[in-house]
Amino acid sequence: MGLEIRAVEKYIPMSPHKVRLVVDLVRERPVDEALALLRFLPQAAAKPVSKAIESAAANAEDVHGLSKSDLYISSIAADVGPTMKRFRAGARGRAKPILKRSSHITVVLSELEEA
Repeated sequence: MGLEIRAVEKYIPMSPHKVRLVVDLVRERPVDEALALLRFLPQAAAKPVSKAIESAAANAEDVHGLSKSDLYISSIAADVGPTMKRFRAGARGRAKPILKRSSHITVVLSELEEA
């Protein structure tokens, strides 16, 4: 097991299910390829995911002196964050719940091994 660089993007105001659809596309890809793919995705979750990947790549460059082209996404996850609970008026004086979900994105980068 080599060097692992982490970055966490927290409290993204988007449901984890929507973020996981984007996260699954970039798992196990090189960083440059993943960022290029995310740039052209129509999903709104692509922006915070690319921000988290760029943050992890910047951590690798600043702290460990690694190049962005030598890194790949070894693991990436979209976990459940806190849920804001709101209510909307319903028929006959009832309250209808509205759940505003949020998510946390965790990115772990590793160095590419040359075979």
